[in-house]
Amino acid sequence: MGAHNVDKPALSVGYGEDVFKGAIADKYLKKEGLKLADLEDYSWINDASKPDKIAKAMLAWALDKGATSFCHWFQPMTSTFRHGDTGQVQMSMLEFNRDGTTTFELKGKHILFGETDGSSYPNGGMRATHTAGGYLAIDPSSPVFLRDDCMFIPACFVSYNGKALDEKTPLHRAHQAMSKQGARLFKHLGFEVTGMVNNIGLEQELFFIPREAYERRMDLQFTGRTVLGKMPARGQEGCDHYMAPINVVGPAMACMKEIQEQCYKLGIPLKTRHREVAPNQYEFAPEFGSVITQTDQNLVVMQICEEVASKHGLVALLQEKPFSGVNGSGKHNNWSISTLCGAQLLNPGDLTKRSGNPEIFPIVMSAIVAAVDEYGDLMRLAIASPGNDFRLGAMEAPPSVISTYLGTQMTAYLKDFMEGNVYEYKPATTPVDLGVDILPIVHAPAEDRNRTSPFPYGGHRFEFRAVGASQNVSMV
Repeated sequence: MGAHNVDKPALSVGYGEDVFKGAIADKYLKKEGLKLADLEDYSWINDASKPDKIAKAMLAWALDKGATSFCHWFQPMTSTFRHGDTGQVQMSMLEFNRDGTTTFELKGKHILFGETDGSSYPNGGMRATHTAGGYLAIDPSSPVFLRDDCMFIPACFVSYNGKALDEKTPLHRAHQAMSKQGARLFKHLGFEVTGMVNNIGLEQELFFIPREAYERRMDLQFTGRTVLGKMPARGQEGCDHYMAPINVVGPAMACMKEIQEQCYKLGIPLKTRHREVAPNQYEFAPEFGSVITQTDQNLVVMQICEEVASKHGLVALLQEKPFSGVNGSGKHNNWSISTLCGAQLLNPGDLTKRSGNPEIFPIVMSAIVAAVDEYGDLMRLAIASPGNDFRLGAMEAPPSVISTYLGTQMTAYLKDFMEGNVYEYKPATTPVDLGVDILPIVHAPAEDRNRTSPFPYGGHRFEFRAVGASQNVSMV
């Protein structure tokens, strides 16, 4: 049969058109004598011959898209006050000439570095009014993107002495340390790898409430949660909101569709949308990806949710526990590790096949369990905030006590490994017969879903369920 001559849905048109990467970046880089590979090799930032050319390509792209400004986009420390917020100073790309004319200009030094005040953020005294310098450096691993008339350059933010003033620099340092030490461990196990990558997928929960109701509640406006008032006549007891149909003529559906449209233009792969447990609670979830880009994208998603909601007569509440008596909002962090060559460390079949060594998978799992046991206090600290502490353990999953759950099959396998029995872990699925001849047999995974553990193993990933909805997960 021939191809269907059907117009593509609006959502599928223009995906990634506002991000400087892939074919879009390649088109402009070629005009400057460069290739996409030059941009994807992060060492270009230290090659004196390339930054000016890349800046010129970015400028041409930005102007073609109607942008006239740029900024270094960073993630200042929040100290629980600015959860999910980012920082920026938008600079015009116009140069004002002596003869009264103007030209657009962007040089390599403009995109590589920036400088701003580092003292006006909660940074624990690392900067003061008389020692206020804060310095910005481009993050080449996260793509440049456009919003409105401004080009955003993801950046890290440090002090005059190199101390991190942001939440992204520690993430990069941790990511690099994990990659280096993981490769060292694998070398001792006979599996040569060049490095490792943390991958995450973030399930973003939030509430949409009518703006008219929000504007009548000073407590919601000032604290993000209701402090006074009566319990509603009906809450979530009937479980009638969870995954219920979204009203296609209501403002919530129109709002969610527009959020997806804006995210798709920025190359943010939002995959699912649905109603959550509490009334007026919803969720978006993307495809998983690199921890650096996923974290950046989630910060953009939260901002877009707040902006678009206002257009539809709604308010997006990202605070973790805005209403007493019903579930709060989290941001489940689905975490896994892979090698740079693509071996999935939490997928026993894939890892054993690629490494040829069945001992590596149980060693990886043992290291993770040991880390949770030894550093559970740091995991708890990473998710502590006024809003999230109201949510955790408040008659809903998960509890605030950090632990992990592996399931019976995995636990038995690791006990065997401890006793010296080495073999490949092959989780057994369980056939579930629905009792109807025309329906297929469901093959249930090795373990049931555990929603009470804050850090359960879910097959090929761990799910850090205790993260708060408003959080920047850089520090998680």
